[in-house]
Amino acid sequence: MDKQKAIVVGITGASGSIYGVKLIETLLEMEFTVHLVVSGAGWRVLKEELGWKTSSREETLQGQFGHLPGKLVHHNVADIGASIASGSFLTYGMIVMPCSMGTLSSIASGASDNLMARAADVMLKEGRPLVLVPRETPLHAIHLENMLKLARLGVRIIPAMPAFYFGPQTIDDLVKFLVGKVLDNLGIEHALFKRWGDDHVQPGE
Repeated sequence: MDKQKAIVVGITGASGSIYGVKLIETLLEMEFTVHLVVSGAGWRVLKEELGWKTSSREETLQGQFGHLPGKLVHHNVADIGASIASGSFLTYGMIVMPCSMGTLSSIASGASDNLMARAADVMLKEGRPLVLVPRETPLHAIHLENMLKLARLGVRIIPAMPAFYFGPQTIDDLVKFLVGKVLDNLGIEHALFKRWGDDHVQPGE
């Protein structure tokens, strides 16, 4: 197995499921094998925000991503015996996008109480990249303390804060910017947004 082409993606119940979907689409277009874990609340948000039919989840995932060249492997969040629960299963890293404060807290405490948290714990113990994209506002002290704790362990915290310097015209532009920032932090090349310093991105444009 080529660990450079296997990556874990988590989608939780935080608002912003559109970010996770765009991330999966992008990785599959790059021919990654995406190991997907969606929490129970994550499925509800996918239904509420994107209108997904969640009663037949495998069929829905196939319809959404089946046409893309990469491989999608869906793991039930309760399946603590899944491949990605073991450090011996090689992956490039893990992204939780969006990441709820509940999931972030579970990861920060090392609870490993479901597959999402356990897979993240594996990244920490094996020294593999772990990126969390929290989407919550306002933030209180516990949220911030949990993020600081994880940041000190080397976890990349990339809040869902889009930029506007590149002249976004659509919601998709804003979503792709954030997905691109996540990929930047994993060293994965992409062309999802215009970078500062490009000839066509000038101050005041």
